[in-house]
Amino acid sequence: MFKCNLLIVEDNVDLCETLADIFRKNDFNVQTAFRTDDAREILRRDLIDLVILDLKLPDGSGLKVLDTVKDVDSDILVIMITANTHVEPAVEAMKSGAYDYIMKPFELDEVKLVVQKALETQILKREVARLKRQHESMFPKTDMFSVNKKMEEVKRMIKIVAETPRTSLLIEGESGTGKELVADALHQWSIRSSGPFIKVNCAAIPENLLESELFGHEKGAFTGADAMKKGLFEMANNGTIFLDEISSMDLALQPKILRVLETQSFRRIGGTSDIKLDVRIIAASNRNLQEMVNNGEFRDDLLYRLKVIVIKLPPLRERIDDIIFLANIFIESNNREFNKSIKGLTDDAKELLLNYRWPGNVRELKNVMERAVILCNTAYIGADLLPSELNADAGDTVSSGVNGVSPLANGHFGSLAEIEKLHIEYMLDQCSGNKSKTARELGISRSTLREKMKLYDIDG
Repeated sequence: MFKCNLLIVEDNVDLCETLADIFRKNDFNVQTAFRTDDAREILRRDLIDLVILDLKLPDGSGLKVLDTVKDVDSDILVIMITANTHVEPAVEAMKSGAYDYIMKPFELDEVKLVVQKALETQILKREVARLKRQHESMFPKTDMFSVNKKMEEVKRMIKIVAETPRTSLLIEGESGTGKELVADALHQWSIRSSGPFIKVNCAAIPENLLESELFGHEKGAFTGADAMKKGLFEMANNGTIFLDEISSMDLALQPKILRVLETQSFRRIGGTSDIKLDVRIIAASNRNLQEMVNNGEFRDDLLYRLKVIVIKLPPLRERIDDIIFLANIFIESNNREFNKSIKGLTDDAKELLLNYRWPGNVRELKNVMERAVILCNTAYIGADLLPSELNADAGDTVSSGVNGVSPLANGHFGSLAEIEKLHIEYMLDQCSGNKSKTARELGISRSTLREKMKLYDIDG
């Protein structure tokens, strides 16, 4: 259990001792100082987590103590106390790194509330740092941060596959669940990490060009082939190739992928001899490949060869314990990106995030938090800075459909595919048919939106 080491720096002895008694009763380790020199000595000598600091002290400004705090440990949080009726000195202290400030006279409950929020921030920072260190030691070079048990099982499975020479892997999951992160982690944790890692979005490359991109071509193989070109498989030799959205690959091309899996060889377009290679193939899909096989849209032999090991990524709505955790990580990274110092989320904002169904999953959450950080000019992100679809009841977003049509039938929800289709139609309607804006709001790429519109036969 984390026990806070609190330093109170206040020249009013009665006030200083009163605050000390209150926080000692709340299980804080408390030290007190009445002068800047005493405070600076304690900071250099002892481990301190939190400082309550009077701005005006008998032997100098509290800003000198604040400077010492930042020199000793920039993670120490400082709450300034000021009797000045003007807020400018307190604002200056905030610019210099203070966490918050309180104006005298104040209620003791006000101090306790600010200290509690500061402590929550401190605990969160320590937890994020601890988990990062843990991930770096157990699972190096990855952004797969999670406190969810299902995701810990995913990482355990990645570690197992990473220890094999070149066993193929199929990653299944909705858009935005982190399939590319899984592929990246598998490559980085394997003995192939020093080799190339080639990523291919099969849905983003036109069908008539994908074969040439993957396998290359010989000079004169077709009109415009003025020189020999190496393909992405050849470039991935001794490494890993990641075939994202493999469900969009044309049936005619799939046997060539199967041949690489079975023989570790291929031919360039127009070539007459096989080229041997050593490559691990990772494939990913946000569609059910078995259903596609049943519908004649995907080869069964390729599916069976790909699914030696299958990792199914849970959607964010099934990882409730990750939502606030990831939101805070995104706030931290966006603070660095945009030079801000946002401390976290209000309770109302947290409630909205937890109640939303996140059809765009982690990618959508990341985009929502980036937007909120950009717009936020206060210490905490409030519910008003979150997109309108979150401010509406989360259930309404997916269940109201378009123009009030509900997917509920006989008192039961429809399938996940039916709900997703209705949500896409709803967002298209909200965005006046603008596909780029709709994709941004859903937290998916424009090409993924096109694929889903095609899959669900949505006009537009």
